[in-house]
Amino acid sequence: MAQSRDVANASMSGRRTRKDDDEYIDIDDAIDTHENEDAQGGGYSWEEEYKRSWDVLQEDSEGRLSSVVAQLQQQMKRRRLLRDTATVQRGIIRHFFLVIDLSEAMNEKDLRPSRLELTLTYAKQFVMEYFDQNPISQLGIIVIRDGIAERLTDLSGNPTDHLRALKNKRNQETSGEPSLQNALDMACASLVNVPSHGSREVLVIYGSLTTCDPGDIYDTIATLKKENVRVSFVGLAAEIQVCRKLCKETNGKTEKTNHIVNGARSYGVVLNEAHFKDLLFEAIPPPAVTQTRNTSNLVMMGFPTKSNDLHPSFCVCHSKLTVGGYICPRCSSKICELPTDCDVCGLTLVSSPHLARSYHHLFPVDNFLEVPWSGAKSINCFACQTAFDSSPMAGAGLESNSGRYSCPRCFNHFCVDCDIFVHEVLHNCPGCWAAGSNISAVKIDSSSKISDNVQPMEGVQVAS
Repeated sequence: MAQSRDVANASMSGRRTRKDDDEYIDIDDAIDTHENEDAQGGGYSWEEEYKRSWDVLQEDSEGRLSSVVAQLQQQMKRRRLLRDTATVQRGIIRHFFLVIDLSEAMNEKDLRPSRLELTLTYAKQFVMEYFDQNPISQLGIIVIRDGIAERLTDLSGNPTDHLRALKNKRNQETSGEPSLQNALDMACASLVNVPSHGSREVLVIYGSLTTCDPGDIYDTIATLKKENVRVSFVGLAAEIQVCRKLCKETNGKTEKTNHIVNGARSYGVVLNEAHFKDLLFEAIPPPAVTQTRNTSNLVMMGFPTKSNDLHPSFCVCHSKLTVGGYICPRCSSKICELPTDCDVCGLTLVSSPHLARSYHHLFPVDNFLEVPWSGAKSINCFACQTAFDSSPMAGAGLESNSGRYSCPRCFNHFCVDCDIFVHEVLHNCPGCWAAGSNISAVKIDSSSKISDNVQPMEGVQVAS
C-alpha cells in the first residue's frame, strides 16, 4: 500500500510538473508571438538600421557593386583635400611643441588597440610628415603625467631624435593625472626665446577630462596670448570648457568661425581612429599670419657646403668625431645635419631643397573640381593614363560625379589618386607645367579680398 501511494504521488506530481511546464511554455509562446507581431509592424531599431543599410547600394550597368565601393572610397579620399587655397602670408619657419597626455586615461580602449598605442603610432607619423612638409621648422615633444610635465626632446630640426624618444619604452608609461598648466608653462618658457620671425605653436593630444594644476591656469592663458603662442587641442574623450577657452583666446577666433582658423580646426574631439589622424594632421600645414604679427623682416640664412674629409673631426653640435658634415659659411664650424642653427655663430643653416619644399605652402595648388558625366569627355587620366569609366551607374544622372577631377587652370582631367598625389606630394599641377605657359603661376593682388585675420602674401624674404 505504501509503495502504491508513493507511485500515485509521483504520478500526480509528474502531472503537475507537466501542467506547469505547459503553462510556462504557453506564456513564452505568447511573448514570442507578441514580439514577432512587433517585429513585423516596426521591428527593433537595430534591425531596421541593418535593413536600411542595404537600400543605399546601387548596381552599375553590369550589375556589380565594385564601382559603388570605389566611389565611396574616392569620396573619403577627396574629403581630406578640400582645404582653403587662398594665397595668404604664412610662417614657413615654425617652432612647434607636441604635448602628449600620458595619464591613466590613456589606457582606455575606446580607440583600438588603445588610446596610448594609437597616439604613439600617429605621433611618429606626424613627426615624419611634419618635417617633410616643414623642413626648415623645429619641433619638440612634452609629456604630462603624475601632475608634472616632462620634456622628452628640445626644439630641433632632426626627426631622428624625436622618433627615438617616442620609441623609448620608459617614455610610454602612463600614471596619475595630467597637468595642463605645467605643460603649457614649459612650452611657453622655451618658445619665448625663439626668434620673432618664426611662429610659436603648441598642439596638445589630451585624453583626460580633468587637469591637476598648481595654480590658476587662466594666468597661463593670458601669458600665452601675450607671447603670441597658438595652442590647439585634439581631444580623445570629450570637449572641455577650459581647453575650448584656451584655443579661442590664443587663436583669435570668434563663435561665428565655428572654431576653424584658416581651414584648420584648433579644437577637435575624435570620433574614431581615422578621424583622430585627420584632426592631428590638420596641424601640419603652417598657419596664416594674423594682423597682430604682420611684420616683414629679413631672415639671415646660410647655405653650408658638404664636407667629405678623410680624417674625422669634431662637430660643434654633438662634440663627437665624425667624418662627413656641413661647413658653416660664416664661422667654418662643422655640423652634422640640416636644417639647424649653428651653435657657434647662431646662423640658420638650410639647404636650397629645404627652402623650396617649404615654399609650396605659400602658393598651394587649387582644389580640383569634380566633373559630372555631362562633361566627362576624357578617356584616360592625364597623369597616369588610367582609363576612366565609360558610363555611369544604373540610376545615376548626368550631373553625378564621373570619377574625373579637373584642374581649374589647365582643364585637364585627373583620377582621384593623381589628385591626391598632386596636392599632397607633388604640389604642382603636371597639366599646367606641360602646357609650357605661366598659367600655374599665382599673381598676387594686394587689393584682393580675403579674410580679416590674414594678410596678402608679400613674398619670402631671405638673405644669405
